[in-house]
Amino acid sequence: MSQITYVIGHRNPDADSICSAIAYAEFKQQRGEESYVAARCGNSNARIDAILHRFNHPLPLFLGDVSPRVRDIMVRDVVKIHLGQTCARALELIDHHDIRLLPVVSEEGKISGHISVFDLGDYFIPKVREPRSMRRVETCLSAIVEALQARSLVLNNEHAVEELYVKIGAMDIRSFGKFSESENIPPEHTIIVVGDRWDIHQKSIQTGVRLLVITGNLEIDPEAVELARQKGVSVIVSPYDSATTAWIIRSASIIDRMVRKDLVTFSPEERLSEVRRKVAASASALAYMVVDDAGRLLGLFTKTNILRPVDTRLVLVDHNEMSQAVPGAPEVTISEIIDHHRLGALHTQQPILFINEPVGSTCTIVADLFRRDNLRPDPAIAGIMMSGIISDTLNLQSPTSTPKDQSILTWLADIAGVEPNALADLIFSSGSIILAQSPAEVIRSDFKVYEEEKFRFSVSQVEELGYTNFWNHAPSLAQALEQLVRSEGLYFSALLVTDINSQNSILLIKGSAEFIDRISYQPIEKGTIYDLPGIVSRKKQLLPFITSILASIRVGAPAGEA
Repeated sequence: MSQITYVIGHRNPDADSICSAIAYAEFKQQRGEESYVAARCGNSNARIDAILHRFNHPLPLFLGDVSPRVRDIMVRDVVKIHLGQTCARALELIDHHDIRLLPVVSEEGKISGHISVFDLGDYFIPKVREPRSMRRVETCLSAIVEALQARSLVLNNEHAVEELYVKIGAMDIRSFGKFSESENIPPEHTIIVVGDRWDIHQKSIQTGVRLLVITGNLEIDPEAVELARQKGVSVIVSPYDSATTAWIIRSASIIDRMVRKDLVTFSPEERLSEVRRKVAASASALAYMVVDDAGRLLGLFTKTNILRPVDTRLVLVDHNEMSQAVPGAPEVTISEIIDHHRLGALHTQQPILFINEPVGSTCTIVADLFRRDNLRPDPAIAGIMMSGIISDTLNLQSPTSTPKDQSILTWLADIAGVEPNALADLIFSSGSIILAQSPAEVIRSDFKVYEEEKFRFSVSQVEELGYTNFWNHAPSLAQALEQLVRSEGLYFSALLVTDINSQNSILLIKGSAEFIDRISYQPIEKGTIYDLPGIVSRKKQLLPFITSILASIRVGAPAGEA
């Protein structure tokens, strides 16, 4: 399946943000790019619900945060080894999969540690000053038989894990019996590896060694086998020569004592930005384990994995400022931007498709892309784009409206079979946001944060049929704005309440007195509520006024000279 790209609007989306995301994903799919999915990063509202219900379309997928997580970069199909398995099995897995490290897990899948090719190499490298360690093997007889693919003649207590020592029976029979005395290794902890030496066979069995290994697929006298059975000595036949057999027996050591416990583990939900800091500050490790709350291994990653770009891709619609984008957007790939607002501070790591037009709605741009490519949206998608245009331009009455919005709206109406004024009545009578939501939700329903040099502020906008609902809730809305200023650390926060019928607005504002004192509009309640006749556009009318005041503050102009 192709990599998914999410088409997503700004935080606290309005109708145009939702409608343009749905429409642009459909545009991509009609062009054969089926991996584009419409998404949203905020809650719906009564107006959006009414539009989608009218055209029988579901809400886009909710993405509250696209910050890359450990789960986005971890290797899920982990090659691992269980406690109780042998060095031979570990080497086999490392060689077959061309890896350097194996996580070690319990039967329940819980992480116990790890073992690396370097640990195994250290085990097999000869240690001249520690001759006993070069011959020690901690294992069970059944593991030795499996590693050698040996033929078993006598096996006693073959599943018990023991500390054993390997010795090749190459000496003269007269000195053979002295090995246990010189190295203080008891016979019951000794493995003798020997070819067809009848005398060594007999001496080993009579001495009571733990295991006698006959090499080269050679035969042993049946009487010796019977004697071994009586003495409790295990006997197997290896297909390999004596030197190879001895090495393979060592590789049959159980890995448990070699497992390193110095694990660095992470949850799959940890943010990659935090993980990068932790990894940089920690000692270098070959790999980092990803576990669930019960300690079960879910995956692993290396430093190489966390340096690679994550797979998440976004198309931003109806905005181009990171302060308005879904959380985590700066950490993923932004492949396209389709917008009709002013240009904000935005940096991308590579060139992208950026369409920015001075029209009244992002849906106008998307519909024009359909038209230019000779693609015809289905009636429902056409109706959804109509809704975005009508909502964002106040049915073409906003000063942001352009002849192109009018032309596109007419083209879409013909496809959708919907009369624009009738659709506008449905949209704008779909319910009061002020009545339907809490004060905190109202000011976040179409809420955008802006940054102008050192000033960080927010402007929200709601459209109402008259001001009755606003006046009934003005005190609680003002309180919610004050709380927003404190919680977000804003210079000020404003709510533009637009009356669709009269095409006028009221501005409710809280925050810096330095800014508020410079507002030149007629105060209804000085320092809090102002009358803005003829102002209906946040983008084209209110924001330029705000930025002019901020410019006057920067240069130190007196209040009233903005």
